[in-house]
Amino acid sequence: MSLINDLFASSDHPKSLGAKFRAKRLKTFEKLFFKNFNPEKPIHILDVGGTAYFWKHSQLPNIPGVRITLLNLHEEKSTHPHISAQIGDATSMEEFPDKNFDLVFSNSVIEHLYTFENQAKMADEIQRVGKKFFIQTPNKYFPIEAHYAIPFAQYLPKSLLLFLLTKTKISRMKRWEKSDAQQYLDEIRLLDEQEMKTLFPGAKIWKEKVLGMTKSLTAHNMR
Repeated sequence: MSLINDLFASSDHPKSLGAKFRAKRLKTFEKLFFKNFNPEKPIHILDVGGTAYFWKHSQLPNIPGVRITLLNLHEEKSTHPHISAQIGDATSMEEFPDKNFDLVFSNSVIEHLYTFENQAKMADEIQRVGKKFFIQTPNKYFPIEAHYAIPFAQYLPKSLLLFLLTKTKISRMKRWEKSDAQQYLDEIRLLDEQEMKTLFPGAKIWKEKVLGMTKSLTAHNMR
């Protein structure tokens, strides 16, 4: 039973399926990174909605010239000398001038902004402050909804999904706290490929595949 619990835990759990997909995604990102940047020169990365934990298994923070700034609504903690954190709003990054960062990175964040209007604001700000970008989000049409690990949860009425999350253990083998479940139901707005193309015109859309189906979408200009 513990093996099943591990597999279906959130992606922060090192033995979960989500963590395995995240690790594979990180390797793809790093290959693109080294094709685009000379690691011997200073490189400033903005991670929108990121954590120091995400970069734990990456070689990038240990490159002398790389500096990573985490931007979140609440300050994240970091003990790594090359990773700093600050409070900010992804939809309005007025504290940063145009093209302030060599690269803007974001993993599974843009779907948490309630409305398409807010998602467009985040996309515009990313393209304003960054020279390059790599923005990932779960695919709206993948059969298993990424946040709940429930098949076709994105098509269910929210009242039914709230019941399933709080009254059963169908989601990740646990019952959710009602406040946490309601928060997710309010804030998550999944994106499809066409919407990502609209938000990031001219970007390449990398499709992360599982059994021939697109699990997640990444818009980037790291060709």
